[in-house]
Amino acid sequence: MTVLTARRDVSSAPNVRDLALTALTPLVWGSTYAVTTEFLPPGRPLFTATMRALPAGLVLLAATRVLPRGVWVWRAAILGLLNIGAFFPLLFLAAYRLPGGVAAVLGAVGPLFALAFAALLLAERPTARKLLAALTGLVGVGLVVLRADARMDALGVLAGLAGAASMSAGTVLTKRWGRPEGVGPLGLTAWQLTVGGLLLVPVTLLIEGPPPALDGRAVGGYLYLGAVGTAVAYWVWFRGISRLPATSVAFLALLSPLSAAITGWAALGQALTPLQLLGMALAFGGTLAGQWSGGPRRTSAPMTPAAPPSPASASAGPAAPTSVAAPAAATVRRSS
Repeated sequence: MTVLTARRDVSSAPNVRDLALTALTPLVWGSTYAVTTEFLPPGRPLFTATMRALPAGLVLLAATRVLPRGVWVWRAAILGLLNIGAFFPLLFLAAYRLPGGVAAVLGAVGPLFALAFAALLLAERPTARKLLAALTGLVGVGLVVLRADARMDALGVLAGLAGAASMSAGTVLTKRWGRPEGVGPLGLTAWQLTVGGLLLVPVTLLIEGPPPALDGRAVGGYLYLGAVGTAVAYWVWFRGISRLPATSVAFLALLSPLSAAITGWAALGQALTPLQLLGMALAFGGTLAGQWSGGPRRTSAPMTPAAPPSPASASAGPAAPTSVAAPAAATVRRSS
């Protein structure tokens, strides 16, 4: 028996539960600045990046006991490079050559990069609403973190933009490629952190030399960044990418500088001005607006077929022909 299908319009908003869980990742990332300045040895950004990625990746790899095979060998390498191996050093290079506010604003360009990569790799046409949301979030982050005496450095600016582009490309490619069958988000996280960490080791040794001596505070800081700020956070992040539109996940990164500002106010006694509060509202509004595409999408729902004729009606002779246009009426046009 043939089952007909009908189109119906449903909301294009992402699942609120998945969205809220994924948003925890940039909120946790926002605490990285306070942990770095208060607990970790100064002047060792690459060592910090390596300590965030490699131990967490190896622990997750041992826990999942799954290695990439076939096409996923080079895919895991590319994703590990974009999301970890290139992003981390570019992020810290921008942070060390630019004021924190300027580096954060450059990172807030990420949603715009994500919209461009999604159009190129996922055939997702950027809507006017999402473009406006990205610009609103960018302005909001600028109001939160920029200062009048902020200085510019060409290399730092390039590093900041390249880091935002690297993570945005990694996010979109993670969505495009998905995961191999039988591998969950934890396994994919393990691959990327391990690859990224291994790529960072020679760069760290070449530029910064041997590891520094660590006291108890530094060990505790690295444990927090590795376990909570990296292993758990990236697992939740990649889980969100698998369940939400790539651009929706990219917009959530705007929450990271807001979390950093709130953490600085709550834990370090840093003041928040009315202009910064306005910026927070704009950035949060841009994040929310970036979660909706602005129109419904079509999905298929089964349509109950007509009941077969009864024996009595069958004996009465052939039925009148039915219009072939009738099934077409079951198609609901997508609203503009």
